[in-house]
Amino acid sequence: MKIVIAMDSFKGTIGSCEACEIVAESIRRCMPGAELVIKPMADGGEGTAKALIKACGGRWVEKKVMGPLAEMEVEAGFAWFEEDGTALVEMACASGLELLSREQMNPLRTTTYGTGQLIKAAADYGANKILLAVGGSATVDGGIGAATALGWEFVDEQGESVQPGGGGLQQITKINKPADFKIVPVEVLCDVDNPLCGEQGAARVYGPQKGATAEVVEELEKGLAHLAKIVEEQLGRKIKDVAGAGAAGGLAAGAIAFMNADVVSGIETVMKRSNLAGELESADWVITGEGCFDKQSLMGKVVSGVSGLARQFGVRVAVIAGQVKIEREEYEELGIVTATGCKRKKMSLDDALSNCRELLAARVEEFAKKYLC
Repeated sequence: MKIVIAMDSFKGTIGSCEACEIVAESIRRCMPGAELVIKPMADGGEGTAKALIKACGGRWVEKKVMGPLAEMEVEAGFAWFEEDGTALVEMACASGLELLSREQMNPLRTTTYGTGQLIKAAADYGANKILLAVGGSATVDGGIGAATALGWEFVDEQGESVQPGGGGLQQITKINKPADFKIVPVEVLCDVDNPLCGEQGAARVYGPQKGATAEVVEELEKGLAHLAKIVEEQLGRKIKDVAGAGAAGGLAAGAIAFMNADVVSGIETVMKRSNLAGELESADWVITGEGCFDKQSLMGKVVSGVSGLARQFGVRVAVIAGQVKIEREEYEELGIVTATGCKRKKMSLDDALSNCRELLAARVEEFAKKYLC
């Protein structure tokens, strides 16, 4: 029996690579002779670089860059894939929310400058293409920080550079493009379709998660709308209503405007680069999962991507997640045979999180004994 293991991370507890190893070890205990293929998955969020390095045989290139705040320096880097000269920059490792304490969270000040430094480093390293994974951001700066690191200038009416972060967006009066600006193709790996502005935009939907009060959210909204207006007037690019442009506090919009980037599906890109289809062609089962399997999982996330691809090859799908919050009828429509959660009904969330590895291993063994043995 051939089983493909394609787990996403259990956010905040288990990374996708570790989750795959836990699943594999549990199956080996029950079925020592099974052929196991490990393909860690991600959709453009935190952990995408590690997942692709594991799945595709890439390597990590270290680089010190500015952190989410201008006074911070962080140990970051990018994933490098020698075969086709592609680099993957994961913005969370330079400009991510997890790099800040709760007291430091302030999207008026947080900047994507460090992400821009990584993009420049990857281009200087010789990349033919740059994949930009945008999940987990601490920022709502419309990508002007990253663009500044690439040589763009954003100045106010006095001709001075605006302050870093979302707080400077409304002061922009002129955008100066660097002379002879060139950049290799950039693809933004995205798992959301939020526009830059509006009720479903970057500020109102994601600002509060990054420390924005109601008043700050409105200031950020005005700033992003102003940026969109200036970009359209001075660069001729419409970014305000582009699906996915609101990802990472508008970094996706900035990548479109200042790097000529395309916004693409994160999970589709990861599945293609890891040759998941090639392994599923001859597989009997694929096991996938994430921290919480809910309705959002059906919209451009790892589980929906993996199950959709598996359905093309008639491969049975099992979902083993931290929690399952979707009815059987709904997931069976995706071709998922079974979905089970590590957290049981009477178990507290704290207990489930504290014992997540043991619980995952136990649920996998239960699944294997029921469906595989």
